[in-house]
Amino acid sequence: MFDELKPHLVELRKRLSISIAMLFIAFFICFNYWEPILAWMITPLEEVLPENSHVIFTKLQEPFFTALKVSFFTAFIFSLPVIFWQFWLFIAPGLYDNEKKLVVPFVTFATAMFLMGASFCYYIVIPIGFDFLVNFGSQLFMALPSIGEYVSFFTKLLFGFGLAFELPVVTFFFAKLGLVDDKGLIGFFRYAIIIIFVVSALLTPPDLLTQFLMAGPLIILYGISILVARAVNPASKEDDEEDKSEEEDDDEEEEEDEK
Repeated sequence: MFDELKPHLVELRKRLSISIAMLFIAFFICFNYWEPILAWMITPLEEVLPENSHVIFTKLQEPFFTALKVSFFTAFIFSLPVIFWQFWLFIAPGLYDNEKKLVVPFVTFATAMFLMGASFCYYIVIPIGFDFLVNFGSQLFMALPSIGEYVSFFTKLLFGFGLAFELPVVTFFFAKLGLVDDKGLIGFFRYAIIIIFVVSALLTPPDLLTQFLMAGPLIILYGISILVARAVNPASKEDDEEDKSEEEDDDEEEEEDEK
């Protein structure tokens, strides 16, 4: 069994090595520009900070490690096309020839969806959420946010939204593998709503507005995923007929029970 897995492990190591190498190259480039990148990151916070409040650091090593976090996260964003490309090359041997040609659309679409989610978070969710968090209790407390904690929270939000917006891409692959179809996604919709709101509550600040700002797009993306699954792996007519017959049988049984 190990001999069968060995070629796949070798290929996986190759793709991971290329992705990590790209990440390190981008990291060293981004580290030279960490100050303007950090200034861009803290702009939403500075816009909602009250007067006489400013960003601080509480530990001697905090500025340095913050610079590392900023550089690494930015490097990850710039490395996304290469990471998605290597992921595609890893699964390509299991695809048909016509499917292998989708590498450019996949890399473009996956990268664009991640950036779309991160942009939605930065320009809409973060200003609203941070305004609530900073001004809540401002009459009793002075806001002096720590730069290290802020960057960690900021990158978590952007990464969470970017990852959430990959839902149609994930659905495409599951549909290609025959694991999901449009009918299954429609049937799972009621449970998906609950999962979406739970995930939104975990990834967003603790107020209902920002949670709905994440849940709303995710519900729309789930609807788009249903259309993607319908285009890639639609439910067969036989399944529909079986379901109809099962529903008719259930109705007949209910009528007999009532009698």
